[in-house]
Amino acid sequence: MTTHHFSTEVDSGPTAELAVEAHGLVKVFGDQRAVDGVDLVVRRGEVFGVLGPNGAGKTTMLKMLATLLPIDGGEGSIFGVDVRTNPHVVRQLLGVTGQYASVDENLTATENLVLFGRLQGLSRPAARETAARLLTQFGLEEAATKQIAQFSGGMRRRLDLAASLITRPPLIFLDEPTTGLDPRTRGQMWTTIRELVEQGSTILLTTQYLDEADQLADRIAVIDQGRKVAEGTSDELKSSVGRSTLQLQLVSADDIPVAASIAERLIGESPVLTPEARRMNIALQRSDQAVDVLVGLREQQIHIDSVTVQKPSLDEVFLALTGHDTGEGGADTDPPTGRDSNDLEAVR
Repeated sequence: MTTHHFSTEVDSGPTAELAVEAHGLVKVFGDQRAVDGVDLVVRRGEVFGVLGPNGAGKTTMLKMLATLLPIDGGEGSIFGVDVRTNPHVVRQLLGVTGQYASVDENLTATENLVLFGRLQGLSRPAARETAARLLTQFGLEEAATKQIAQFSGGMRRRLDLAASLITRPPLIFLDEPTTGLDPRTRGQMWTTIRELVEQGSTILLTTQYLDEADQLADRIAVIDQGRKVAEGTSDELKSSVGRSTLQLQLVSADDIPVAASIAERLIGESPVLTPEARRMNIALQRSDQAVDVLVGLREQQIHIDSVTVQKPSLDEVFLALTGHDTGEGGADTDPPTGRDSNDLEAVR
């Protein structure tokens, strides 16, 4: 499978600001290559999205980079520290939040955060102070004394993210952090993620939600069946699979024939017309051709009611690159390894 690259090469010299660098990552379970030669470069201070359906290998890749699974092939480093040879150092640089909240159901929110703080070497006063600060930061101060069993899914996810930030790591792995959340809670999580980046964090985010990658990620790697099939900004990925469309609604349906003639002369293709709605859609070779059409219509005194330039969606990108949408596939979990799902706690 060919990988499509749309961004420029990142400098890997001694002055490079790389939070994550991986080359040829491989993970094999029996006869299945769950991760098959993935390259990844994440710059310091960015949100890097890994987009793919359930079962694509996203979680397995994150676990290798977080030292939770051994790397079967290739190499990876976190801020220049080799994952294989210095796992204890790598764990000090990471905060990891998984798809499922890994907190103790029988403890309160404060007790959970104090426990995590103590396990990471904080004194009891420092742990309590940190817990109070994080509960306020994540809008959970009113639930500080509630048992986790009484929390909603969104509250659990926010608490789990708070726990991963106790030592304020420079790099945060978010493994499908909004899976199963309602739209309002997803929006709150998006706001929190943006705030973390503004405060200096680097985030590696896996998601199967196209809109999430579109909204949050500075750059996106598309993963399918364990392989990286494309990488670039959202705009670069969209531009790679199709042309933009100029969508016009005219004031008068009587102007449709003349407007269509002008557009065809300037663009070289016939627009798609919907006369009864006074609309015409014009496929553009380049986005800047929209200006030519608008100027041409104005010169002929054709009045426009509304205008938009529509780029291809990430849904179309994924379908074009993989042949299916992100809803296919099973759960994005690893084959049995004898390890508990709460192993993400190992990096806290």
